[in-house]
Amino acid sequence: MRQVILDTETTGLNPATGDRIIEIGCVEMVGRRLTDRTFHYYINPERDIDAGAFTVHGLSREFLSDKPVFANIVEQLIVFVDGAEVIIHNAAFDLGFLDNEFALLKRPPFRNLAAKITDTLLDARQMFPGKRNSLDALCERFAISNKHRTLHGALLDAQLLAEVYVAMTRGQEDLSIDLIDYTVGADSYGHSRPLPTNLKVLVASNEDLQHHQKILAEIAKTTKQDSVWKIGAST
Repeated sequence: MRQVILDTETTGLNPATGDRIIEIGCVEMVGRRLTDRTFHYYINPERDIDAGAFTVHGLSREFLSDKPVFANIVEQLIVFVDGAEVIIHNAAFDLGFLDNEFALLKRPPFRNLAAKITDTLLDARQMFPGKRNSLDALCERFAISNKHRTLHGALLDAQLLAEVYVAMTRGQEDLSIDLIDYTVGADSYGHSRPLPTNLKVLVASNEDLQHHQKILAEIAKTTKQDSVWKIGAST
């Protein structure tokens, strides 16, 4: 599936009180690899920027005064996103603003364009309960360099999020099953043959078992729930 990683910057925190989108950035992934296609616009919100928001992204009303309004870029955005899985960090925030912009233009909600919406913040909270899961924190956790990120920027953040998403979802598809030798236990004609009977069985010592229980207790203390190994042993 084609994937679009999306981020926005806004005049403030709440579209219901008149805040607007001032920057939108998207990057495209196909087959879990970034393509050279991006979508990026600064947008004139035709209103002031909250002081708190300005300290985050550094975009002023003066800078945005000669930029296109949202209505002038919406068709290009639709073409770029339509039918893709849309990946957003803290999707509720961005979707609230995007749906609001579409509503102001009397259009169906933006989210209807997506084949699927993935919220990496929700996924990160499941993967790392009780940990910081901001984009900066995830970059640090997955050793993704964001030293060039002094202020938030929609396109830069979308590019970083693409790397974070790939790292978060790296799983079985990245392991080469060709490393498994399916000829073990078979002769040259593919017929099964008995496995050797002189295999050495190693049994955990009492010291090993005590150390294992100590580690499970530490995991339970950190995550505030029993580990899957402990649960499995009790069933």
